[in-house]
Amino acid sequence: MGSYHAGSCTATNIKISFSLFLLLVGVASAQLSPTFYSTSCPNALSTIKSAVDSAVSKEARMGASLLRLHFHDCFVNGCDASVLLDDTASLTGEKTAGPNANSLRGFEVIDTIKTQLESLCPKVVSCADILTVAARDSIVALGGPTYTVPLGRRDATTASLSAANSNIPGPQLNLAALISAFSNKGFTAREMVALSGSHTIGQARCTTFRNRLYNEANINASFATSVKTQCPSSGGDNTLSPLDVTSPTSFDNAYFRNLVSQKGLLHSDQQLYSGGSTNTIVDAYISNTGTFRADFANAMKKMGNLSPLTGTNGQIRTNCRKVN
Repeated sequence: MGSYHAGSCTATNIKISFSLFLLLVGVASAQLSPTFYSTSCPNALSTIKSAVDSAVSKEARMGASLLRLHFHDCFVNGCDASVLLDDTASLTGEKTAGPNANSLRGFEVIDTIKTQLESLCPKVVSCADILTVAARDSIVALGGPTYTVPLGRRDATTASLSAANSNIPGPQLNLAALISAFSNKGFTAREMVALSGSHTIGQARCTTFRNRLYNEANINASFATSVKTQCPSSGGDNTLSPLDVTSPTSFDNAYFRNLVSQKGLLHSDQQLYSGGSTNTIVDAYISNTGTFRADFANAMKKMGNLSPLTGTNGQIRTNCRKVN
């Protein structure tokens, strides 16, 4: 009896150990890892980088556009490539949301990358990971900091127009609302200021800053006069102006210097340096560009980790614009 009892105990222990092993494997597979594609698609990262470098060399603004795509994806139910889904009879996407319509761009670059990766490694690399890596590579292409991107996100099979309309912080927000919008996603005020520094690149449409240009007092007069030539008081809604008037295609800390001179293009930009709690953070980034670069890289990494779909959740889309 004794030996039988011991044997059954051992069998039970083995079963428990094996169950624990399966559980741990399951947990591990649900975590993002920088080496996620190292065996399944070893050339994934170099393929994305080549395509981004090519697109940005053709048009520097594309770097900012790809970064913004990632931001508008992650702030709406996590980094799950829901932003890339086209509307269909059975699915309403996010492309027509207020912050996205006539504004988001770079979809064709993502399509090109996806096509290349599907021929290299079919059904392996997610659109969500492509967006995350392309954002990082865009920053680097324009002179910004590099950072390691953990991989293994999967793609959503749904989208949320309402969340896109409510979760993405707009250019009209004041400081308290900006702090709140980023806090809702787990970011500190300092991280919000660092991420706003992405406005060192890219352009904005006249409709997003017209009110500031014609109605706000805390704006540099000569700067306002200059921008008004591109943005009339009525009409020309889609005319573009650089968010960083000093060096619009270089990733640097000039954006913050501009704020001190009251040359923030958007109301939300100038709010970061209008006598409020974030003035000291802006000053810190001006005095030490290395601090800004480090904070920005860390905040970007954190943003890329917002509620990813992992393990068996979601899917790997073969076409980023539609569910399989």
